[in-house]
Amino acid sequence: GSNIDGKENYPAIHIAYEDARAYADWSGRTLPTEAQWEYAARGGLQNKAFAWGDEYREEDGWRANTWQGTFPAFNEGGDGHLATAPTGCFAANEYGIHDMIGNVWEWVDDWYYPGHEDVDTSTIPTGYDPRQPGVAVKVIKGGSYLCAKNFCMRYRPSARHAQEANLSAAHIGFRTVKNKKES
Repeated sequence: GSNIDGKENYPAIHIAYEDARAYADWSGRTLPTEAQWEYAARGGLQNKAFAWGDEYREEDGWRANTWQGTFPAFNEGGDGHLATAPTGCFAANEYGIHDMIGNVWEWVDDWYYPGHEDVDTSTIPTGYDPRQPGVAVKVIKGGSYLCAKNFCMRYRPSARHAQEANLSAAHIGFRTVKNKKES
């Protein structure tokens, strides 16, 4: 009995990695790599904690849809949203890209391994998270409306999270990229 009436401008959610990848393939695009995603999220800023600078200052206005209050007890909804927000309702970064931070986690095309060091993928081809041994895990980036200062603070461009590739949730979506063709 559910539908998407009134949600046409919201991110697509409840999307497992395989579904996001299938859509990207169908559209002639790709899911971003972790490095591409982070580069786009930073919007040209280098070595800053957040996509907008070094400080998370609520008095400067809301920059992303995150949890305001003490997670999980109370979300004040100071940004006007208690769950997902319509796309584009927060200011774009310097590259003109909206909503890279908060709102919904986004799938990237990389398998998850702890850290960023090179891994012998011949022995562990489908990612590895020591908290979920034996589970195929991909990277999600950007945090979501469930990320709070007192809980995970994963709404930073450098933050990453392991996610089972076959899981969908109300706070996971995706975006695609169009890569330039090599000449």
